[in-house]
Amino acid sequence: MQSPNMTLAILLTNLFIVFLGIGLVIPVTPEIMDELHISGAVVGYMVAFFAFTQLIVSPIAGSWVDQFGRKRMILVGLVIFALSEFIFGIGQKVEMLFLSRMLGGVSAAFIMPAVTAFIADITTLEQRPKALGYMSAAISTGFIIGPGFGGFLGEINPRLPFFFAAALAFITAIIAIAVLHEPDRKLEKEQIIEPKTGIKRIFVPMYLISFIIIFISTFGLACFESLFSLFVDHKFGFLPKDIAIVITGGGILGAVFQVGLFDRLTKWLGEIRLILYCLILSAVLVFFITIVNTYWTILLVTVTVFVGFDLIRPAVTTYLSKIAGNEQGFVSGMNSMFTSIGNVIGPMIGGILFDIDLNYPFYFSTILLAVGIAVTFAWKGREYRTT
Repeated sequence: MQSPNMTLAILLTNLFIVFLGIGLVIPVTPEIMDELHISGAVVGYMVAFFAFTQLIVSPIAGSWVDQFGRKRMILVGLVIFALSEFIFGIGQKVEMLFLSRMLGGVSAAFIMPAVTAFIADITTLEQRPKALGYMSAAISTGFIIGPGFGGFLGEINPRLPFFFAAALAFITAIIAIAVLHEPDRKLEKEQIIEPKTGIKRIFVPMYLISFIIIFISTFGLACFESLFSLFVDHKFGFLPKDIAIVITGGGILGAVFQVGLFDRLTKWLGEIRLILYCLILSAVLVFFITIVNTYWTILLVTVTVFVGFDLIRPAVTTYLSKIAGNEQGFVSGMNSMFTSIGNVIGPMIGGILFDIDLNYPFYFSTILLAVGIAVTFAWKGREYRTT
């Protein structure tokens, strides 16, 4: 029988490779835009299509994770991801690129709930925060390494990163068939919520408040992150290397906290209090970005704000996994769906506000995070604490 640690390592490797593949293509996207004469607005629509497709498919995929099994959904998701990257690599028309992004959204909707549910199945309540912290770190690390490696491949050919990502995902799927084994379903009976059917399950109070927090934090981060490059370029004249330093620094620091401190913080504070403190930290720092005016203060504030955002998601995911009982797939699918809603709406509203005043997206994010703080204060669910 495969040990939980080995299974976790395989799952984290799968996630890392997927997000490495997503990051690989970031540096060459502008060249593909120029080659096909695509406007920035069309690229924005493609990003939205990815998130919108993930939003539509996630609830169904979450149920399928419970119905058909974790391993099967991961494998299908990896194959679809490989296909989406290959299509983008050969695409010579905008329609092909949109098809690619939609398939990418489907793959994300399949993989994320399956991996989250898989981790819940192979860990105890005490082990889960650390494992989910590792999961978030694997995602962050893929995003950190991907763009740098993609830039190197793009120097050879701007479409090479897409083919490389496709090959990597397909090889990972083949390896997973051989080495990944479907887990035994784990059921924490004392945490099962009174069952409701269909869409009504979303409105179970402990579920709903968690989903609202996921939406608010994702919305705030998407609104902040999607406009950050334009903001520092217009306001401070940041060069691409300056922006890369800030984003990479934030990613590295976030990964360090997820791996080294997340488990300790959840044991010390509990998930709900950790979420509250991270929301407060994020709200204050997002507002500070509009008033700081030196390079080093901008760097310090921005790198730190990523830590707050990077800890909220695994904290909510850990909490949900503890109360989900035998609905791990459903809850993970809803988690993915509300994340997608934030990723779709955040950049759209942020872009509209940015055209009015470049500070407005950050004011709006601050207000939204303040709402999240109020919701968290009112959270009446049981706070889990490991000892």
